[in-house]
Parts: sequence; C-alpha cells; structure tokens
Amino acid sequence: MSVRVLLADDHAVVRDGLRALLATEPGIEVVGCAADGREALAAAAALRPDVVVMDINMPGFNGIEATRDLCAGPGGPKVLILSMHGSSEHVFRALQAGAGGYVLKEAAGAEVVDAVRAVAAGRRYLSRSVAETALQAFLVEGRRSRSPLESLSARERQLLQLVAEGRSNQEMAGLLSLSVKTVETYRSRLMQKLGVNDVAALVRFALDHGLA
Repeated sequence: MSVRVLLADDHAVVRDGLRALLATEPGIEVVGCAADGREALAAAAALRPDVVVMDINMPGFNGIEATRDLCAGPGGPKVLILSMHGSSEHVFRALQAGAGGYVLKEAAGAEVVDAVRAVAAGRRYLSRSVAETALQAFLVEGRRSRSPLESLSARERQLLQLVAEGRSNQEMAGLLSLSVKTVETYRSRLMQKLGVNDVAALVRFALDHGLA
C-alpha cells in the first residue's frame, strides 16, 4: 500500500521539485499540494494523506501552527517539516507542535525520501544537517527555559506572524475576521506580553523565533 503524501510549501518550484522526486519512488504517491497552512489543513481533511511534508515559513498561517492543528487529535497525518531553517528554536518548536521529522531543504533527495518513509512508519527522523548540540539541548536533556511564544495564544501567534509580514491593521482584520479595534488591542497585548515597545521590535522578535 502506497504512502500518501501531501506537499505544503508556498513556492511552486519547491512543490514541483518534491512531486517530481517522490513520483519516481515506489510505494509513495503524492496526492495533493497546498501553498499555505490553511490550504494544508483543508487538503489534509479532504485527501487524508499519511504524511504531510510541510514548510515552516508560509504566509498567513505558518507550518508550525498548521502542524499543531494537524497533530492535535487522533487519526491525523504524520508531519515531516522540510525547512531552510536549522536553528534549535525552529527544530524545537516543530517537534513540540507534533512533527515526526525535520529535514533541511539543503538535504539530498534520497534523505527526503528516507524521511518520508520513516515518518510514515511512525519513526522520528531528524536531518543529518541539524546541529547535534541543538538535538542534545532540546531532545535529550530537556528544555529548561520556556520560550516566550509559549505564553501566547494561537490567535496571538498568528497576529504576530502577520505583523512580521508587514500587514496593515486593516489587512489583518480582514484575514482574521476581526475588527480593526480588536486587532489593535491584540497588538498592544502582544507588546505587553513580550516586553517590546514598538512594531519594529515586535517584527525582530518574530524573526528571531521563526515566525517569519
């Protein structure tokens, strides 16, 4: 029985390359593609893949939040993160959200295939290129200090990503189905929680923590 794979990446060239790569592998079938986190959730519900190969940095609703939703309940697909980011913060947040594997985009095609098969079989797979020190710190010894992101709600994390993308209050209100006043309230609350004084500092925080 073939492993059914859904590809989620906002770059068409990456999706096309992954589809071409996986199409040559026996026992793997690409059943669909998505360009952002929300599309990935909808496609996963409709297509019921075994594995979702997920990018982290996607506009509007990023791969970490999409992974968290996909892995929240029983019976969902396994998630393999395929990202250009190899920092310990990115890796930890992906695994904390429920991802079964993490591979860097610089990895060889054969490693991506191995990772898909491993994650589909219920095993954890971490790219050889991920720093050993980061793995020790976050997976073996345990993480002693909490990330400031853990104090934020899902809505606040989404708003933070949109701020980092340079969206206006009006754009954020439309995307989140909120009033402009509510968006302004959320943004003020974010600044208070994170201890920053202006939007520029808020954007820097989002970049440092892998939200944009």
